[in-house]
Amino acid sequence: MSGYAKRAVGTAIVTAAVVAAVVLYVALYLTNVPGSVAATSTRAGAQLYLATVPEAERSDPHPTWVSFYAVNATAGDWRHVTTYEVPANSLVRMTIYQFDSPSGLRNPFISQVAGTVGGVMTLDGKVTRAIPPEAASHAFAIPQLGISVPLEGVEEEAKNACEHAPCSLANAHRTISFVIHTPGKGLYRWQCFVPCAAGFIQGFGGPMQTVGYMGGFLKVV
Repeated sequence: MSGYAKRAVGTAIVTAAVVAAVVLYVALYLTNVPGSVAATSTRAGAQLYLATVPEAERSDPHPTWVSFYAVNATAGDWRHVTTYEVPANSLVRMTIYQFDSPSGLRNPFISQVAGTVGGVMTLDGKVTRAIPPEAASHAFAIPQLGISVPLEGVEEEAKNACEHAPCSLANAHRTISFVIHTPGKGLYRWQCFVPCAAGFIQGFGGPMQTVGYMGGFLKVV
């Protein structure tokens, strides 16, 4: 076999290996759905409890990253999961305990509630349609479903603030509740759109781009 033929065969083998690796990566990416937490069934419908914290657990691979958690706050059960399983064509009540301080918004439109039942949320028990843009800490948004809920932050100087997950309801926090009506079965991407990734350019890197921190999926079953 000539030198040219050998080089051609070698190039073909390397190219085939690279293509196979890319195909395998894409296949695994598209079929690998992260672990999930199912909403609790109640007489009034499904209920999902979440929390946002300024930093993840100290044992986390990224302990300084801002994060969402699925929680049972009264039992002290915190799970670092951002894929949430809810029933299809149903009313789902979501309660989010917000332990982080404000980051502020570049787009004031995100300070308005959208896509929830009645177009409202309750903030510490008060029915609310919008918050001051500068008071936003995070948001829970599902663009595909037209849902966007701003999460107001705790005061910067709040006493007994929680720094790392898990937090206690004895720590300074805001309680945000709202109801959504789920569509048919499917996997819907949710995301925080508040630039809250401290230390990253424009606040949109790191945890903002990583499933398991400030984004995930609503798994409708």
